[in-house]
Amino acid sequence: MAGGPPKALLSSGPHSLRDMPHPLAVSSSEEAVGGDSTPSPDLLVARSFGDKDLILPNGGTPAGTSSPASSSSLLNRLQLDDEIDGETRDLFVTVDDPKKHVCTMETYITYRITTKSTRVEFDLPEYSVRRRYQDFDWLRSKLEESQPTHLIPPLPEKFVVKGVVDRFSEEFVETRRKALDKFLKRITDHPVLSFNEHFNVFLTAKDLNAYRKQGIALLTRVGESVKHVTGGYKLRSRPLEFAAIGEYLDTFALKLGTIDRIAQRIIKEEIEYLVELREYGPVYSTWSALEGELAEPLEGVSACIGNCSTALEELTDDMTEDFLPVLREYILYSDSMKSVLKKRDQVQAEYEAKLEAMALRKEDRPKVPADVEKCQDRVECFNADLKADMERWQNNKRQDFRQLLMGLADKNIQYYEKVHVEPLKSVSRCTYA
Repeated sequence: MAGGPPKALLSSGPHSLRDMPHPLAVSSSEEAVGGDSTPSPDLLVARSFGDKDLILPNGGTPAGTSSPASSSSLLNRLQLDDEIDGETRDLFVTVDDPKKHVCTMETYITYRITTKSTRVEFDLPEYSVRRRYQDFDWLRSKLEESQPTHLIPPLPEKFVVKGVVDRFSEEFVETRRKALDKFLKRITDHPVLSFNEHFNVFLTAKDLNAYRKQGIALLTRVGESVKHVTGGYKLRSRPLEFAAIGEYLDTFALKLGTIDRIAQRIIKEEIEYLVELREYGPVYSTWSALEGELAEPLEGVSACIGNCSTALEELTDDMTEDFLPVLREYILYSDSMKSVLKKRDQVQAEYEAKLEAMALRKEDRPKVPADVEKCQDRVECFNADLKADMERWQNNKRQDFRQLLMGLADKNIQYYEKVHVEPLKSVSRCTYA
């Protein structure tokens, strides 16, 4: 970075992220094109390495680098992959075959992780390993340490329904398997996280114990140092774009939390109603044995109640297995995004503190100290990566909730068709026979 007085944060004040080239970009022939004050999703990130462009499969980059392309181009690539049913992808990961392990000290579930890839980072075209929940938790922690500027997908909470249902039941294990599968697929689809060395180890190593025993990562110690430096410092000006993101996440999490509570109450009431229906139907069947002339219509009523019970059970299962998990995942997602925003603010606070310390020295320095330049680079890196990941997250959210809500509407339509159409026809046939 050239010498001179320290620059203000490129994404603060009247500037937008459109004006800010990625700090890790390398370009000798292109200049960042400035724009108006309206934030733009396109981050100018020209890259080259010698005479060759640094382009990897799926738009990815090595683990030590940052976002490889503009956020809009990332979305276009994702849409392209979806349109051709993933034919251009070079990494596929699935979670299946849960198994229960009973040991002297504990009982736990493991899942089979199957990986198929044509990437040069993998020595073999296919791997199959078994992992338990705490292994997934280790992976997420390592991703947070090594990729602090990126949004890491959330894991299903370990204690969400503890004490309510059996955590070794088939229903609970299958729900968790789906959540863990989605967790890995979100990492696989990310152009940076999918190239992380810890992710590679998680997918390929037969035993993770050797990797678990490694010491605290350098980035973790650096992060703790930043917290210590900025503990009592308040930001002078948070960029408007990130302030808006923080407000949106607060409102989004609040609304989803309300929907989640109401949905759980509805499911509870449906289950209680289902118990009553199952007791109610057989009464008519027993009664029909005592009434010769009314036997047929009474059996018809019993059959109608049975149809209602079956339809209600299917609707309740769909809400429990498909609707609630998505709500909870995105509530956790908002918490993850808030955590990254907090880290970004800490780095900005460190940068501002260093600038103020320089000003107080009142020294005529011909060049900005290297530590200040590095700190500014980190702020710019956070801004670019967080903005790109936010847009990726918004795109995934729109797709997920569109599919979720349309599916919920279809399930309710099917429920009322079964309850109000078929049962009524059955009763009519029985009554007027």
